[in-house]
Amino acid sequence: MITVNGEPLSHRPGMTVQDVLQERRFLFPLVIVRIDGDVVARSDFGRTEVPDGARVEVVHLMSGG
Repeated sequence: MITVNGEPLSHRPGMTVQDVLQERRFLFPLVIVRIDGDVVARSDFGRTEVPDGARVEVVHLMSGG
């Protein structure tokens, strides 16, 4: 089990950041993802595995004026 923005999500072996984003339907293109406080580069979302028990934070970035 992992938590995503404070909500539980079932963990499966090999689960990546991209899997988490798809599972939670975070489709907004500008997001910052942290795993246990460490920022994950956008280019690494598809290959960075999320360990069981991790705390994942997803923050949508807003832009405009």
